[in-house]
Amino acid sequence: MQATGYPYEKKLLKKLVDSFSKAGVLVIGDIIMDEYLWGDVTRISPEAPVPVVDVKSKTKMLGGSANVIRNISSLGAKPILCGVVGDDPVGREILSEIKKMGLASDGIVIEANRPTSIKTRVVAHNQQIVRFDSETRSAIMAESIQKLLHFIEKQIKQLDAIVVADYGKGVISADLMKGLRELVRDPTVIIAVDPKTGNFEHYHGVDVLTPNHHEAGIYCGFEIVDDTTLMRAGRQMLDELDCRSVLITQGKEGMTLFENKGETTHIPTVAKQVFDVTGAGDTVIGAFSLGLASGLDLKSAAILSNFAAGIVVGEVGTSAVKAKDLKKAIK
Repeated sequence: MQATGYPYEKKLLKKLVDSFSKAGVLVIGDIIMDEYLWGDVTRISPEAPVPVVDVKSKTKMLGGSANVIRNISSLGAKPILCGVVGDDPVGREILSEIKKMGLASDGIVIEANRPTSIKTRVVAHNQQIVRFDSETRSAIMAESIQKLLHFIEKQIKQLDAIVVADYGKGVISADLMKGLRELVRDPTVIIAVDPKTGNFEHYHGVDVLTPNHHEAGIYCGFEIVDDTTLMRAGRQMLDELDCRSVLITQGKEGMTLFENKGETTHIPTVAKQVFDVTGAGDTVIGAFSLGLASGLDLKSAAILSNFAAGIVVGEVGTSAVKAKDLKKAIK
């Protein structure tokens, strides 16, 4: 396995960051609202052995595939979001936030009887205490799939990359992926997938797959505990899913890129401190896909995404990387 450093990539990476605005990227997947309750813990509940959190403030941020476009937008591009929300206050709030970002929302389908997913995290002293989810994970309607595919078909000529952000909430399915592959006839248009355990069989033939090491191990049927099992997992996914590349993220160990032409490259983490990995996968797939859409090769795009991930894990809560911060990290 080849290890890589950074010095020879720096000038190229910084130059490409400035060209992100020209890339045409569409993100399709599960749209989620991330809610945070921030507070302090000073006592244990007399009712049960659990901490009592005195809530000081509340914040909401775009999550799921909406956080992927937030990352891509923060890096200077104008991504298009496709997905499904409910006809409810949370759904309307998400549409409003997307418009405030200066992005179009006409690729979002509204299903009247489907609640918009919301994840609520309780955080005290920079540590997540508990998370509770309000959502449905049932498949979206066949009519919604057709609406999404029809919208993508109208956009396809202006796209350099399509990011599939799968969070297991019902948007990504075999039918949607089949329709997507039929639409993308131009081999220069990249299909990149941030996968969800249990849905790997839908991702055959994509250009980029970015599982973390837990997801990769579950798919492959064994735990990734060392270089030997890591190499075995990467090659197994390349062979069985017929992907162009697999990028396995490994937390504090960095990430490893497997290419179907035979090269394997380990990229060590650049994070100085890890406070919260929430949203790190969104940052990786967003920066990696944007790099490829802007003309970077797989290895350089992976290095770029590693720099971006190193920034977000040093912050608490779902965050997006700004272009100036990314260039500073590269420097």
